[in-house]
Amino acid sequence: MSAGRPGERISLADVEQQFRSLGGSAQSVVAQSRTTATAVALAGGVLTVASVYFLGRRRGRRRATVLEIRRV
Repeated sequence: MSAGRPGERISLADVEQQFRSLGGSAQSVVAQSRTTATAVALAGGVLTVASVYFLGRRRGRRRATVLEIRRV
């Protein structure tokens, strides 16, 4: 790359090469982060659903009427 030497002009090819190298590394970072983000989102969703289920179950037990039937 000729941009490292002082006094030389930066060509269009130099700029394109730098952008391509940046784009390639960014895509690999995105691919690695995507699996982690998916796992975190899935775990958060499961945790949310479980919390709502157990809190609703507890509330239902507190509000439930106890009915006692005796045979005569």
